[in-house]
Amino acid sequence: MKLAVYGKGGIGKSTTSCNISIALARRGKKVLQIGCDPKHDSTFTLTGFLIPTIIDTLQTKDYHYENVWPEDVIYQGYGGVDCVEAGGPPAGAGCGGYVVGETVKLLKELNAFYEYDVILFDVLGDVVCGGFAAPLNYADYCVIITDNGFDALFAANRIVASVREKARTHPLRLAGLVGNRTAKRDLIDKYVEVCQMPVLEVLPLIEDIRISRVKGKTLFEMAELEPSLYYVCDFYLNIADQLLSQPEGVVPNELQDRQLFSLLSDFYLNPQDKSNDSKTEVLDFMMV
Repeated sequence: MKLAVYGKGGIGKSTTSCNISIALARRGKKVLQIGCDPKHDSTFTLTGFLIPTIIDTLQTKDYHYENVWPEDVIYQGYGGVDCVEAGGPPAGAGCGGYVVGETVKLLKELNAFYEYDVILFDVLGDVVCGGFAAPLNYADYCVIITDNGFDALFAANRIVASVREKARTHPLRLAGLVGNRTAKRDLIDKYVEVCQMPVLEVLPLIEDIRISRVKGKTLFEMAELEPSLYYVCDFYLNIADQLLSQPEGVVPNELQDRQLFSLLSDFYLNPQDKSNDSKTEVLDFMMV
């Protein structure tokens, strides 16, 4: 099974991805997480350091694939999860999609790509071009990380459009949304009511999730010293169990921008039973 995890920049994709990877490993699966971000920090909480990237390694070998060994690019992280960082092109040059393609090509050359039960692509930011959508070419499922805010749902809607487009030519499905660190879910529920898709989990506003990133540890590793955190791990285990059940998933139909604005602005303009926090964020976004 191959997963592509997307979401608005800064929403907590890497933290969520690392914890899902551990949860899948705890269910007995051999897992590889591939970071697809020039910052090459997707796997930081798994390994505890910034591992060398595929692109950096290939450059040092003058792109002679035959001179690259698995241990040059694959690093084992916490819980037995293997980690790869694709890296990225220089700022203002090149294409992130090319880098992802080279990463998959190298892993196939090393006979590593098909050795895993689960490969998880952790992809940077919103989908703004075909290069950002490249991991969807290799994925069975897309998982979208969001929160209860307008910006994150706007980004999610664009990712939904990419999933629909890629599903025309690839056996790709949207597994569902994961709400990350949100005290409320009213906007999420409003969105999925109209643009129908599963919600795999909504993680509450737990400060330790944010702190885990700063500490460079997954929640599972933190829970070893703080057993009170094991209940947080159960959220990720629930997501893993749903993914391992090989859900049918959906090929969603995104909302047009005006429809999305209308949907969520109506949520603001009709105040009965609405969250003040959600209303304020929608209004702020519309006034920018």
